[in-house]
Amino acid sequence: MTLVSAFLLLFLVMDPAGNIPLFIATLAPVEPSRRRRVIIRELLIALGVLVLFLFAGPHVLHGIGISEQALSISGGIILFLIALRMIFPGRGSPMAEDIEGEPFVVPLAIPFLAGPSAMASVMLIMSSDPTRWPVWLLAVLLAWAASATILLLGNHLSNFFGRRGLIAIERLMGMVLTAVAVEMFMNGLHAFGTG
Repeated sequence: MTLVSAFLLLFLVMDPAGNIPLFIATLAPVEPSRRRRVIIRELLIALGVLVLFLFAGPHVLHGIGISEQALSISGGIILFLIALRMIFPGRGSPMAEDIEGEPFVVPLAIPFLAGPSAMASVMLIMSSDPTRWPVWLLAVLLAWAASATILLLGNHLSNFFGRRGLIAIERLMGMVLTAVAVEMFMNGLHAFGTG
């Protein structure tokens, strides 16, 4: 895996375009003057969680005896299911959690940004070659920065693209993520077969 492929994987999994409507709906009760500060705070919390899983996750997996091949195969399956949800979202998916007042950690930082798929992805990336941790950390930072930029411009992008435009972008990201998930699954199977 290269820096570019790790960045793209994380960016697709974080799904900033799909999160724009969720952020807007969740932040509706918050005073407009505080929304930007809340978004920045939640983005920083999500970054902290992802960096924690990047460095601690592989040790936990090694401690419980999960092989890299199993992680790659299961990661491919999880990403495939996420990609299918991006392409074919269920009608019952909530636009926002039922939270009174200002959101804190849940649901913006976790699970919208640093959800199970993003956590599994950073663990998988680090497990592939722990010696390249500076590259993987840079990939996390780049994916986070790109997602942060999109989410901070969420209202403007929502007005520019409209609801249908954002849905179309999310479907396209889901198609790309499907290919990444299948590749990850096949790499895990190949490594298991030759190992």
